[in-house]
Amino acid sequence: MAVAQQKSKPAAKPNSAPKGKMQMHRRSRTGCYTCRLRRKKCDEGSPSCTACKHLGLRCEYKRPMWWSNNDQRRLQKDNIKMIIKRKKLTEKTTSATNQVMDTGAETPPGLSHSLPTSATFSDPLDRTRSASIDSQLSLFDFNAPPHIADYTAYNAQMHSSHSQYASMYPEFSPYEIDVKTERQMFVNDIPTRRESTISTFSTYHPPPPPEAMLPSFPVDNEWDVTYDERRESLSEETLNTNLFDFCHGPPTTVRQVAIELDEGDQRLLDHFVSDVLPTVFPILETNQHGSARTDYVLPALQSNKCYLHCCLSIAAQHCKATLNIQGEQIDNDIMRHRYATISELCEALNRDTNHSEILEATLAMIFFQCSVGRLDDSLPDIPWHQHFQAAISLVQKLELNRMVSESHDLMSFNMTLTSWIDILGSTIQGRAPTFAHTYREKHLSPTNSSLGLRELMGCEDRVMYLISEIACLEALKKDGMDDIQLCQHVHALGDQIGLTEIGDPGPKIPFNANGVLSPKQLSKNMTAAFRIAARIYLCSLVPGFSPSQASCVGLVSKLTQALEFIPSGQVGFDRSLVWVYLIGGSVSTMDSPFRSFLEERLLALGDLANFGSFGRVACLLKEVWSHVDGRLSPGGGEAHYVSWRDVMQMKGWDFLLI
Repeated sequence: MAVAQQKSKPAAKPNSAPKGKMQMHRRSRTGCYTCRLRRKKCDEGSPSCTACKHLGLRCEYKRPMWWSNNDQRRLQKDNIKMIIKRKKLTEKTTSATNQVMDTGAETPPGLSHSLPTSATFSDPLDRTRSASIDSQLSLFDFNAPPHIADYTAYNAQMHSSHSQYASMYPEFSPYEIDVKTERQMFVNDIPTRRESTISTFSTYHPPPPPEAMLPSFPVDNEWDVTYDERRESLSEETLNTNLFDFCHGPPTTVRQVAIELDEGDQRLLDHFVSDVLPTVFPILETNQHGSARTDYVLPALQSNKCYLHCCLSIAAQHCKATLNIQGEQIDNDIMRHRYATISELCEALNRDTNHSEILEATLAMIFFQCSVGRLDDSLPDIPWHQHFQAAISLVQKLELNRMVSESHDLMSFNMTLTSWIDILGSTIQGRAPTFAHTYREKHLSPTNSSLGLRELMGCEDRVMYLISEIACLEALKKDGMDDIQLCQHVHALGDQIGLTEIGDPGPKIPFNANGVLSPKQLSKNMTAAFRIAARIYLCSLVPGFSPSQASCVGLVSKLTQALEFIPSGQVGFDRSLVWVYLIGGSVSTMDSPFRSFLEERLLALGDLANFGSFGRVACLLKEVWSHVDGRLSPGGGEAHYVSWRDVMQMKGWDFLLI
């Protein structure tokens, strides 16, 4: 308004306040839109002005989308304020870290080293304020509502989606589950006889000897160390055993399930409890034996009808895959309960109540599919990512993403499971994770950084957060980020991955001196494998990337060595590392030791290697190798790089490979 008055009153004094404001407006008219939004003077530097470069903001000289919308402009301004606030807070507690940005190399430095070098070392305290984090905050508007698929997706024509049998595991604290079943016979609608039976299932399996779980490689020297050097206390062996809120009341060691079912469905429920349930959360089972079953799955079976139908459908799929049952009856069981699950979900969504139960069942539809089914299963189903869009909306309705950022209480198990699917699922689809901003806040938090991912799926939370950042960077690359800026972000993220290695001596045999599996060491070994796979994923974003480059070959070799420390076979944990095998195997060359190593692991799994996510990824990798080696694609060879995503698209596969 002051500017308008100045134009209509030319007699105003040259030094008047209104004219001063008008002159400042003229100076910012040709500056970047970020400075104009902040109402700061812009030096119009190229490619970024000094202010944006200092704050890690994206410097916009072309009119951005958010400029024409007042609400989006306000959100963008709030994001910038938050970045500046954190920047100032960090500058008080840590010194700036010098980073070497060699953007001319084919593969930027800091991507293939096992530990930071003197050139790339960063203060570990500066983890909370790296360029890889600051810059990403300004590149995505995470406050904008994501695109949510309409719930009517559940009513759409279903098409096939398969998934994989999760890892089995050694169990060291057996217990029993009682499942009570009640049946009543009616004659002409008159009740005549009522039966009640209780089936008892034992989870006891004797732990296999260490030599049966590890591949044959020289380990004699490993066991020559003294007992005192190898001994670990009980507190060092386990992870956090009181972390999750399963939303079904206080934890208990005894759980009875009373469900009225007909004889056929009772057999499916018995099979689910005895054969499927022990394989669903193998990493969590090593640390909190039975917690997910007694405090999460079994209560949900009894109280959540939609969840029950989902599990019965999964049990029928598992029977078909493992027992090689064929015919209309087993297919009818699968589809009957699958349709009942979808119908129950639709009714619950229409009522718009019991959001926690709906989320529970929706996640089961996604995740349990990763434990069953075969590659050639042709029964119709809804794609996992359509289910996940509904899960995202439910998480937001329940405000779970906000609660995990603000609360220091028990972690919502449903949110942790959602995060696992969100982060790795985004890399499968080549998009940014929906809750990337939440993961970034957790990564920056000095006191509340855990989401429970390490306890649930084995990989340390910080490494998973960085995989989320890499997925964001890939999305930006697809949107047209210039190569120089891309390589700078790649380099910065490479340094951040290096920071997670500080103080880590590397993989070791995951058994203590008594021959008992150490959940803590197993998690360290799995984190090392995920970390190397994350580096490979990051390297693949560099312009001109080729699997035959020495840096990539070296990373695949390191990954193979790290995987040797993961227990193998039917009671091992290979099926908990599907994503790692996908990323590493997709860039392995013809003479890479990774290929023969994978064949050995498949042989050790036996029939279990033929279904589930691990079976799917093995088939996918063989297809990729056929194209790369020239057997399916003429002109294949060392320089012929074929993306695993392209192969999935060519084959019409739509898998969640986690």
